[in-house]
Amino acid sequence: MGLAIALRSDFDGATLRGLARKTKNANQSRRLLALAEIYDGSRRSDAARIGGVGLQIVRDWVMRFNARGPDALIDGKPPGPRSKLNDAQRQALVEIVESGPIPAIHGVVRWRLSDLAQWLHAEFAVSLDETTVSRELKKLGYVKLTARPRHYAQDTEALEAFKKGALQPNLKEFEQSSHQTLQ
Repeated sequence: MGLAIALRSDFDGATLRGLARKTKNANQSRRLLALAEIYDGSRRSDAARIGGVGLQIVRDWVMRFNARGPDALIDGKPPGPRSKLNDAQRQALVEIVESGPIPAIHGVVRWRLSDLAQWLHAEFAVSLDETTVSRELKKLGYVKLTARPRHYAQDTEALEAFKKGALQPNLKEFEQSSHQTLQ
């Protein structure tokens, strides 16, 4: 059996217990308490029992702690897949969105996500889903805006008059007509 990996010398058991008391992260606190037990001279198997893990996991905690200190014992968010677009392609996407489509060239009068996905495939041979294009645009600070539909036969003068209150219902006429029908 090999020798155990030594812990950093700039911490001790009491310091780690104090850090475990102050932290809001339960997993980090559990790991700090397990490492404090090792500092106090207990066996690694006792630290594994305190941490609720196996010896290999305790070894991994020691390696992380030695490399980056107590903050290394916080669970990090995994990075996920890398973006398919590089910076130059993102810049070209921004330019094409800002300039807007030219109907004679692009064949559309406004950009849709599917149109932008097709444009990216034609320009850079990058195949992206509409959802991915939407995420990329959101990262670049764009939001999806759609114009409110308007009926082609809508009377704009009547709408403005209604907004100003010119077409308020006349309640007196309504009352008189309702009384006449009742009699």
